[in-house]
Amino acid sequence: MRTPRTTRRVVAAATAWATAAAGAVALSFTLAPTASAGEFLTNGGFETGSVSPWSCTGGLGSVTGQARTGGYALAAAASASDSAKCSQTVTVKPSTTYQLTGWVKGAYVYLGVEGGTAASTWTPSTGGAFQKLSVSFTTTASQTSATVYTHGWYGQGTYYADDLSLDGPGAPSPSPSASASPSTSASPSSSASPSASPSVSVSPSPSASPSTSQSPTAPPNGLPAHALVGYLHASFANGAGYTKVADIPDSWDVINLSFGEPTSVTSGDIRFNRCPATECAGVESDADFKAAIAAKQAKGKKVLISIGGQNGQVQLTTTAARDTFVSSVSAIIDRWGLNGLDIDFEGHSLSLNTGDTDFKNPTTPVVVNLISALKTLKAKYGQNFVLTMAPETFFVQLGYQYYGSGPWGGQDPRAGSYLPVIHALRNDLTLLHVQDYNSGSIMGLDNQYHSMGGADFHVAMTDMMLKGFPVAGNTANMFPALAASQVAIGMPATTNAGNGYVGPAEVNKALDCLTKLTNCGSYVPRSGAQPNLRGLMTWSINWDQYNGTREFSKNFDGYFG
Repeated sequence: MRTPRTTRRVVAAATAWATAAAGAVALSFTLAPTASAGEFLTNGGFETGSVSPWSCTGGLGSVTGQARTGGYALAAAASASDSAKCSQTVTVKPSTTYQLTGWVKGAYVYLGVEGGTAASTWTPSTGGAFQKLSVSFTTTASQTSATVYTHGWYGQGTYYADDLSLDGPGAPSPSPSASASPSTSASPSSSASPSASPSVSVSPSPSASPSTSQSPTAPPNGLPAHALVGYLHASFANGAGYTKVADIPDSWDVINLSFGEPTSVTSGDIRFNRCPATECAGVESDADFKAAIAAKQAKGKKVLISIGGQNGQVQLTTTAARDTFVSSVSAIIDRWGLNGLDIDFEGHSLSLNTGDTDFKNPTTPVVVNLISALKTLKAKYGQNFVLTMAPETFFVQLGYQYYGSGPWGGQDPRAGSYLPVIHALRNDLTLLHVQDYNSGSIMGLDNQYHSMGGADFHVAMTDMMLKGFPVAGNTANMFPALAASQVAIGMPATTNAGNGYVGPAEVNKALDCLTKLTNCGSYVPRSGAQPNLRGLMTWSINWDQYNGTREFSKNFDGYFG
């Protein structure tokens, strides 16, 4: 979620791909060739010497001599704000299975298809050589077109693609790239494989109407009706500068001290080390720090320790690590007199073992032990203990499409892996504020992909928490809705804080749509108007303070009064 050493994880290479919905599933199935199979893509080998008819976002695509075969390949330069997605739309037949293959080179490179159905695959790195990616998909009963794409990831630089091929029955005509690149691996493998596309059976049904059979309720929490949550850079310095606890404006209702980190990934031993004066100019003494926390609490504010962040990978693989987690977190809470705990597990902290397919009854040790540890802490400190979570969209909303490694294996085992934790703690959970930033495109309940940059993304992602959804498209396995008072929207405070920043007008548009069903864009919430939506979370208090405008917190105050 957040990068302590830079700017709240402004597209860190280690975990950026973890939030890309399009790249969540590393599927690689092949189909037996058919007599009528043929090529659908035009210029898949880029041997015309141009990108056309491919279209690349931001004009970031060009041809290069770094080809796998022939004389040319695609070079697409992903930037900090653009994944350099290059796509081509083709005509396809309904209810027909196709095979998409391509050769790519670079880091965090994706190959996939959008349309009536969707499927994708990806690679974190090709090691400096071209690597083959392959994925199959089956069109829907009414589908007549599909958009094939490849893209990199934000801030990861140039990737290369060559010998892209879409193979299936009834191709319209021979492709120029097929004839120009005879050595390309364009035809499907003859090895046996499933005849049905996994992406179809695991994707949500368009006719599915997610609902919940229980009325969600929130535990008591002592928060105002609408709360503002912010993270405070308390253990590190970065470009936002250091902010003393005493100098935090009263706009902030929940202050998450960032971060408590483990002594090692699997130790469970969490330590909170305050930023030293050599790194953080103006840092207060321990005594003043603790006194300022107490003063905030006297005003009704909640001060929590946030565990994890980008650098703080926590894997409770054993019961010993679980127990150490409980004792070490308790020591931090007790030393500073804190109100509770924020779980900000990212990267590889949570994943699901193969065969762990029921979010209601998890079996994976890192998940089971975390649930047990949090329940123990809640029981120890009582009903007023504040428990919040700040997962990325990859670990929550992506669960609508994919959960764990999937029924065939091969999916990213982290997909949806927060869902069992959220569900098990729903009666103890004060707030869930998913990070609607540094995220790839995610499918909403309208079965359309939504991307960062506007109100619709926040509305679609938040609506999934307020309505509930079938996990991995299985309507017999519904993730129930949370109470609106348990949900806040996570946003970056400034353009410096993370990708996905939106200005006050878009923030207010999202709030209008979710709480009043007014000012909605293309996405209208399935959950209806939710006036009890708790509020907003941001990374970070420091970034909001940075330029002196306090744009994020002042806009919140203005909206909710």
